[in-house]
Amino acid sequence: MAALELRHLRYLLAVADHGNFTRAAEELHVSQPTLSQQVRQLERTLGVQLLDRSGRTVRLTDAGAVYADHARRALRDLAAAERAVHDVRELTRGHLRLGVTPTFTAYLVGPLAAALHARHPGVGLTLVETTQDRIEAALLADDLDLGIAFAGPHPPGVAATALFTEALGLVTGLPRAGRAPGPLPVSSLQDEQLALLSGDFATRGHVDDYFARHRVTPRIAVEANSVQALTEIVRRTPLATVLPDAITHDHPHLTPVPLDPPLPTRTVTLLHRQGAYRSAAALAATELVHELARTRGYTPPR
Repeated sequence: MAALELRHLRYLLAVADHGNFTRAAEELHVSQPTLSQQVRQLERTLGVQLLDRSGRTVRLTDAGAVYADHARRALRDLAAAERAVHDVRELTRGHLRLGVTPTFTAYLVGPLAAALHARHPGVGLTLVETTQDRIEAALLADDLDLGIAFAGPHPPGVAATALFTEALGLVTGLPRAGRAPGPLPVSSLQDEQLALLSGDFATRGHVDDYFARHRVTPRIAVEANSVQALTEIVRRTPLATVLPDAITHDHPHLTPVPLDPPLPTRTVTLLHRQGAYRSAAALAATELVHELARTRGYTPPR
């Protein structure tokens, strides 16, 4: 086992991922004979065949699949160890990898990034905007440190801490003349022209369920895959939309209109991988996002 080196693990995993020695060698920038020789050396060291080379595609054997699973975890833990070694307690340096679902970029990511940079200018930030299931998968693969999404169910290994309660509501441009004060009955939206997020967003499913439950069928005049696009459309047209109420806090040209009955609320959560190393940057960001939820007046989680 003394002859076993980290490159053997990386070589095996590259072949397993590509199912092909040629493509794996190209990715690793080594010759194919060298790659093949190193993998066979690993098999001799372990005394077991790890790859099935008999077909057109190279596949892991049963023993190889078990070994590859442990090898991935070992490399992931070593990468975390390297980050830990370079993590400075005073946060004069460091890096945070944060994943968020798209609506949070409209009202939470900016203040969080600004606060993090103001307090810890040496900490770099990599921001990924994607779906909740991809955030959770990236946390489990150690490709992200933290995620901001919604309450579960979450896959095993992903831990969630409640941050605040998000309320959705109707949003328009300038207040409409002649509208009676107080909440707007949802029935009045029948045949109303709306601009909504596309079906790629979890928010859209939440909104559609609400309308279906109350037997209201608005006319969807515009579908967009960007919150920023929706806010611009609503600001410049008579169309209304449905967005988190918090977005209107930073957009004075948008007007929240309460609905009766209100849309169901959602619990916003901070996600991380259970048992993962928590870098100083991740701990600082965790503290900051809780602080922002309090200072910006977001409703505490229920």
